[in-house]
Amino acid sequence: MHQVTRIKSLIIAVFFIPLSFSTVVNAQDGAALKPNSLFSDNMVLQQGVDVPVWGTADEGEKVTVEFEGQKVSTIAKDGHWMVKLAPLKVSRKPLSMTITGKNTLTIKNVLVGEVWVCSGQSNMEMLLSNAWPKPIVNWKEEAANANYPEIRQYHVARKAADTLVSDANSSWVVCDTATVKEYTAVGYFFARDLYKSLKVPIGLLFSAWGGTPAQNWTTRATLESNPELKHSVENYYKAVKNFPTDLADFKKNQASIMAKWAADTLAASLAKQPLPKKPEAPRNPAGGAGGLYNAMINPLIPYAIKGVIWYQGEANSSTAKMYRTLFPLMINDWRKNWKQGEFPFLYVQIAPNRAMLPEIREAQLLTLDKVNNVAMAVTTDCGDSIAIHPTLKQPVGNRLQLAARALAYHEKIEYMGPIYKGFEIKDNTIEISFTHIGKGLMAKDGDLIGFTIAGEDKKFVTAKAVIKGDKVIVSGSEVAKPVAVRFGWEHVPITNLYNVEGLPASPFRTDVE
Repeated sequence: MHQVTRIKSLIIAVFFIPLSFSTVVNAQDGAALKPNSLFSDNMVLQQGVDVPVWGTADEGEKVTVEFEGQKVSTIAKDGHWMVKLAPLKVSRKPLSMTITGKNTLTIKNVLVGEVWVCSGQSNMEMLLSNAWPKPIVNWKEEAANANYPEIRQYHVARKAADTLVSDANSSWVVCDTATVKEYTAVGYFFARDLYKSLKVPIGLLFSAWGGTPAQNWTTRATLESNPELKHSVENYYKAVKNFPTDLADFKKNQASIMAKWAADTLAASLAKQPLPKKPEAPRNPAGGAGGLYNAMINPLIPYAIKGVIWYQGEANSSTAKMYRTLFPLMINDWRKNWKQGEFPFLYVQIAPNRAMLPEIREAQLLTLDKVNNVAMAVTTDCGDSIAIHPTLKQPVGNRLQLAARALAYHEKIEYMGPIYKGFEIKDNTIEISFTHIGKGLMAKDGDLIGFTIAGEDKKFVTAKAVIKGDKVIVSGSEVAKPVAVRFGWEHVPITNLYNVEGLPASPFRTDVE
């Protein structure tokens, strides 16, 4: 009876279906001098490189920027202006910037240090105080200890647009025990651990949106230029054209659609079968392919940055083979448009979850060989088989900051777990070699697990694996002539191969298709 009551309550609740969608219109205020909102109180500027400063003003208005002994002027053209400051030195002392035109503005509490973009989908978007479906591990204690006034965050709100947007209209927030609750959890742990190492101010440009595929974060022109990806733009235009009719049809038939779903849900529950997915109204596709780049990345360009941390891929799990092309293309797209060289791009490999195909982790793994100056944080020990949002975010942020210290700041440290390099068949065994073995390979908590092996029949069976020096020797009692090995090749991999530094090995397969 309680189960039936619960289902009835669920049926009542689901009749509320949000249909709203935000589309950005980029408004310009030409009435007075106005810097882009990135240049506001509490900002962190990137040290060691040229620093663009820009905004809007009246046509022909002279604009002068003064900061740390530098004084640079320009003339507004088409309502816009930009100057570049020469490379700045780190400053933990609060500074002021003055911008003068027909009016004068003073930006206060400015620090100079390291600036990182934090982007992706929901696992980057999760706030430290996030409580759904479960809270971040130890978040209250983490928040209580988060007194880091030299860490600041600029949050870009969820927006999509069909054309480029120039200003996210946000502000910088200084990290303290109250404000940190609204920080990206992964970004905060990354910044905190990096700050402890570098002892310089850290600025986070936080721009993420749950459930979004990488093609929405890539410029439409770049997608259209690639034969494998141009269909995503074609599908987008088709969806925009069909949306009004599709939405009208759903609204017209909503009562019967939801009644059928309610009946199917009740029947499935009583039969102890998986519950059917709740029908949803068609989402407004406006701003789809390229739309998040337009509204959530373009407003940050060309702000001087050190690099990017990225946590995304769940929304591309079902198209993992395409992601092999899409993800490297997106990285290079951002670098080309930022015009700051091949800045470090550090990303998280998707954590174990029953809905995540091993092929999406493989696509992320293969990116290491396709793009320069990238690193991948493996999270096989930080997943949740049921919830797509694992709550253990501290190791994720820490592994990203290790990669930053190695790639961006050139520390001689191991920054990734063992990465598959190659294999060699020797009699009835297969010898696997790795990069990033650090001080050596190790099996955590017992014998090695997670390996399977196959012969020419391609039937994979559980394998025996042992560490021998810097290699892993894999064999199977049922396989006399092995041809391939797989490691962690599951939706929810359970593995224990690490390097001595405590970083887990990435899942892989030797029979890459």
